Amino acid sequence: MRPSSTLASRFLSLLLVAVIASAVPGVRCSDRRFPHLDRVRELHRQEGSSSAEQEAAARGLLERLLPSHSASFDFRTISTEQCGGKACFIISNHPLFDGEGTPEILILGASGVEISAGFHWYLKHYCTAHVSWYKTGSSQLSSIPHPGSLPRVPAGGVFIQRPVDWSYYQNAVTSSYSFAWWDWERWEKEIDWMALQGINLPLAFTGQESIWQRVFQRYNISKSDLDDFFGGPAFLAWSRMANMHGWGGPLPQTWLDDQLALQKKILSRMHAFGMFPVLPAFSGNIPAALKSKYPTAKVTHLGNWFTVDSNPRWCCTYLLDASDPLFIEIGKLFIEEQIREYGRTSHIYNCDTFDENTPPLSDPNYISSLGAATFRGMQSGDNDAIWLMQGWLFTYDPFWEPPQMKALLHSVPVGRMIVLDLYAEVKPVWINSDQCMLHNFAADFEMYGVLDALASGPIDARLSGNSTMVGVGMSMEGIEQNPIVYDLMSEMAFHHRQVDLQVWVETYPTRRYGKPVKGLQDAWWILYQTLYNCTDGKNDKNRDVIVAFPDVEPLVIQTHLYLSSGKLYSTIPPKIYEKGASNDEYEHPHLWYNTSVVVRALELFLQYGDEVSDSNTFRYDLVDITRQVLAKYANDVFIKIIESYKSNSKNQMVTLCQHFLDLVNDLDTLLASHEGFLLGPWLENAKGLARDREQEIQYEWNARTQITMWFDNTETKASLLRDYANKYWSGLLRDYYGPRAAIYFKHLLLSMEKNAPFALEEWRREWISLTNNWQSDRKVFATTATGDALNISRSLYMKYLRNADLLEPEGIFSPGSSASL
Repeated sequence: MRPSSTLASRFLSLLLVAVIASAVPGVRCSDRRFPHLDRVRELHRQEGSSSAEQEAAARGLLERLLPSHSASFDFRTISTEQCGGKACFIISNHPLFDGEGTPEILILGASGVEISAGFHWYLKHYCTAHVSWYKTGSSQLSSIPHPGSLPRVPAGGVFIQRPVDWSYYQNAVTSSYSFAWWDWERWEKEIDWMALQGINLPLAFTGQESIWQRVFQRYNISKSDLDDFFGGPAFLAWSRMANMHGWGGPLPQTWLDDQLALQKKILSRMHAFGMFPVLPAFSGNIPAALKSKYPTAKVTHLGNWFTVDSNPRWCCTYLLDASDPLFIEIGKLFIEEQIREYGRTSHIYNCDTFDENTPPLSDPNYISSLGAATFRGMQSGDNDAIWLMQGWLFTYDPFWEPPQMKALLHSVPVGRMIVLDLYAEVKPVWINSDQCMLHNFAADFEMYGVLDALASGPIDARLSGNSTMVGVGMSMEGIEQNPIVYDLMSEMAFHHRQVDLQVWVETYPTRRYGKPVKGLQDAWWILYQTLYNCTDGKNDKNRDVIVAFPDVEPLVIQTHLYLSSGKLYSTIPPKIYEKGASNDEYEHPHLWYNTSVVVRALELFLQYGDEVSDSNTFRYDLVDITRQVLAKYANDVFIKIIESYKSNSKNQMVTLCQHFLDLVNDLDTLLASHEGFLLGPWLENAKGLARDREQEIQYEWNARTQITMWFDNTETKASLLRDYANKYWSGLLRDYYGPRAAIYFKHLLLSMEKNAPFALEEWRREWISLTNNWQSDRKVFATTATGDALNISRSLYMKYLRNADLLEPEGIFSPGSSASL
C-alpha cells in the first residue's frame, strides 16, 4: 500500500472490519445466515485445545506478567452456551476468598483468550493498570494493590460478551517491518499481549519459506533455484506477495530451519490460548525455475515494482495462471504440507492476489476464474477452508471497478471469504468501497490517529443495515508506536455501544502513569483534539525533513509560509513545480493540527513531569511528544534555509543550516534516553539470529537497508522507496540523517558561492554513496538508554521552543534568545 500514490507500503490501518464477500457497490447483503462459518466455529470448538490447556496458557500469562499475584486469580473456561451463544468473559469476586494467599478474583471465559482479555479488563478498569509494548514504555502495573487487597467487582459480577466473533491482528508486512528479527522470547511476549487484547485471529506467517521449499522440491526446484525467489530476512513480505524476488537474499538453510522451528512454537502457544492462527495460501507466485521446468505452463511475467531501472534481477516476478492445472495442484500441496507439519489448522487461510500488481486482464470472467481457482487450491487441501483476503487492492488500484470486484468476491461460495476492510477508520468498504485513511506505514514514527472513528466505526459497521461484519481488528504495517490508539482499538472488540471518549481519554493517563495528574490529563485532552483527531481524510506517512530529506532542487520548494496557528509554526504548503525544475517532487509532511497547541501539551508534560518521572510509560510519551514537536519545528527551519538560499542571504543560511544540524544531534540525544527509540536493538537482534559471521553481515545489511535506501539504486538514482521505513532512532539521526543533510547544505552553499545552479547530480552521488556505505558498515550502536529524558526535554524546549516566533523572521538568532522561526 502506498500513501497518496507515491511510495509502496502495504495494507495498513488501525481499524479493519472483516466483512463477507458481498460488500461492493450494487451488491446488497441480506440477513441470511452463513452456514459454513457456523461449521468452522463448531470445528474450532471440536479441534481446539482442551479447557485444561487453555486455562494453563492463561495462568502462564499471569505468572509472566504479574507473578506477585499468581495466587490472587482463579481462571476457568466455560462454554459459549454459558455466554449466551457468543464468546464472553465473566469477572466475579471469588467465593472462597478469605484473606491473603487465596484467590480473590474469579475470571471465567469461553477460551484462554477470553480469560486473558477478562484479566486485562479487570486490571484496566478496576486496578487502573495499563498494558503496553516494552518499547512504548512497557506495562504500568504499580497501581495494582498488593495481594489480599485487590478491588472488588459488583456483587453480580461483570459480564462482557463479544458483539462479533473475531478480533484480527497483523498485516502481511508487519512480519518484515516489526517481526523480522524476533526470537521466541520476543514472540512469547507478543502472544501474551495479543491474548490480553482479546486477539483470537492473528496471522501466522513465520517459517513459510521452509514449507514452500518442500512443495517446490516436488517440482524439481532446487535450493539454488529458490535463492533467487526468496527475499532476504528483512524483505520476505514482498517476495511472498510477488512484488520482487531475491533482494537481500539468499536465505541460508539454517534460516529456513530456524524459522520453521520458531513457527511451531508460535502456533503451539496461539492454539494453547484458543486462538485461530491464519496460515498463508497459494496466490500463484512461483519461482522462475518452474517456468523453465514446465514450459507449457501458463505463466504471466508481472511488471516492475519500484526498482530503479526495471532490473530483472529483482523485479518482474512470475505468476502462474489460475487456469493452469498446476495452480490448484500447488495450492493443494501447500495447504496439505502445512497441516502435515503443524498437525492442525484453524481452516482460515490468507491469500492476497495481485497485491500492488495489476491483473493482466480486466475481463470479469478471468477475474472470477482466478478467484475460484485460488479458493479451490485451498479447499482441495482443506475441505473446510475459508479464504481471508486483505481488501487493500480495491482501494489501491483503480483497476478494481465494481464489475471486477464483484467477479472476484462472487467467485467463492457465500460464507467462504472474509474481506478485511483495512481503511475502515474513515471511509470503510462496507459503506462504499472507497479509499479510506491509513494509520502506520513501515513502522515509522508519528503521533497520529483518529480516535473518534475508532470509538464509533466498529459499532456503526455492525449496526448498519446490510452488515455482514464478523470481526474487528488491527492491521498496521508496524507495531510499537501510538499506544493510545491500540489500547482503544483492541477494547472495541468488546464494546456494543460507542465509547464515551471524554471519559476514556480523561482516565487514560491515570492508567498509563499509575496516578491521576490533572495537568497530564489536560495535556492528553489536547493531544486527543489535535494529534489524535485527524479528520482531513488523508493518509499519514512520516515525511519529516530530518528522516525523509527532500531529493529536489531547492528552487522546486515553495517558501511562502503561512501559519498553522497564527502564532508559532508554519505548515509546509502544497507541492509546487517550477518550469524547468527537477521532475522529482518535494513530498511535504502531512500536518493536520495546530502545532502551537501541541507545544502547550508538551509544556504541561514538562510542568507536571516530576510527579511521574519514575514512570517508564511517561518517559516514552515525553520523548515522543518532544520528538513530534521538534520534528515539525525542523521542517520550518528547513523552509527558512531554502528561503535564505533563494534570497541569497548567505550568512543567515549558514547559521540556519548549523542550527538544523545541531537540532538533529540534540534530537539524537533525546531519543537515546528511552529504549523505545534506539537503533541498536534492531541491528543487534538481526545479528543475533545469525549462525556465523557471513550471516551476521547479511542480516545486518538487511536491517540497515530496510530503514534507509530500502531497495536498489544506481550511483545517481536513489531507490524509489528511499526513507519509506524511516525511523526516529538514536544513532540513526547522528550517524546518517545528520550527515546526509550536511551534504545537501554543502551543495547549497557551493551554489551560492559559485553563483551556479544547485548540483543535484553531485548531491545525489554523495548522498547515495553515504547511504550504501552506511548500509554495509558494522558500527555498533547502544542497546540501553542513557540520560534523563525529562531534563533533556526541558533543555531542548528552552533552547528551541520557548522564544520561537515565526512572525519575527529578522530576529531569528538575536543574541540571548532561542532560535526563532
